[in-house]
Amino acid sequence: MGKWTVGAMPNQDGKTAVVTGTGGLGFEVALALARAGAEVVIAGRDPHKGTTAVSRIRSDLPAAKVRFEALDLASLASVAHFAERLRRDQQRVDLLVNNAGVMVPPKRRETADGFELQFGTNHLGHFALTGHLLPLLRASGGARVVSVSSVAARSGSVEWADWNALAGYSAMPAYARSKIACLMFAFELERRSVAAGWKISSLAAHPGVSRTELLHNGPGRNSVFGRVRSVLPFLFQPAAQGALPLLFAATSPDATAGGYYGPDRLGETRGHPAAAKIPPQALDGPAAEQLWTLSQDATGVRF
Repeated sequence: MGKWTVGAMPNQDGKTAVVTGTGGLGFEVALALARAGAEVVIAGRDPHKGTTAVSRIRSDLPAAKVRFEALDLASLASVAHFAERLRRDQQRVDLLVNNAGVMVPPKRRETADGFELQFGTNHLGHFALTGHLLPLLRASGGARVVSVSSVAARSGSVEWADWNALAGYSAMPAYARSKIACLMFAFELERRSVAAGWKISSLAAHPGVSRTELLHNGPGRNSVFGRVRSVLPFLFQPAAQGALPLLFAATSPDATAGGYYGPDRLGETRGHPAAAKIPPQALDGPAAEQLWTLSQDATGVRF
């Protein structure tokens, strides 16, 4: 596919995109989509960060069709309310980028609904959001859903017996479990879309190792992870570069439904979009079925 950049992105005029996350990758994805002509809804839990993101985009693109909507993925009620507002205001959604996330908080924390924070936010929140938006996605007649995974998914466990980390919590394994779940959700959603004739293409992408605020916001600036992020920024590629695989999956005619994309260099940690290596456990069909059932039961959302 060569060295794909935003310059190769098709025109997005007339399309409506929902991007979760107000900073880092989410901001870069929203900016690029707005620049390509899409109407963009930036969804996040912090109104100040959301309005700041909108202002930054409009300062660069005064005519941008972009707005902020409050969405806390760690609250199923917030997810449902966001989707209800969107269903009232929009006729369809052409693109959903499930990007926002939480990374390695040092101690076990819970969502408003009692889920381990990383699994509850990164996977279950986006599972519920996609389910609630299914009517708008189907109304598009050719929507794409992009689920954002991570290189950490390679070590993610598909043993779901203690998915809520009640028996014991370790930050990185819990993060990896949430990200393998995001990847498996993308694949299972594609299978179900094909079987049901929803005309929704489900893809996955990961940003490699990118310079975002995830490590500062999760373990904190004074943690080992946070200090590496602060003191050695050159180890992390710019967020705009990390966003390219997400944008490729979201817009390129060369991106394949059911595909997985990431950077092409140094073990997929940096570079330009290319097909990513799929962890073997992500191809476990029975585990994917079990995850889907678990997610429906936990969230109460049916597709």
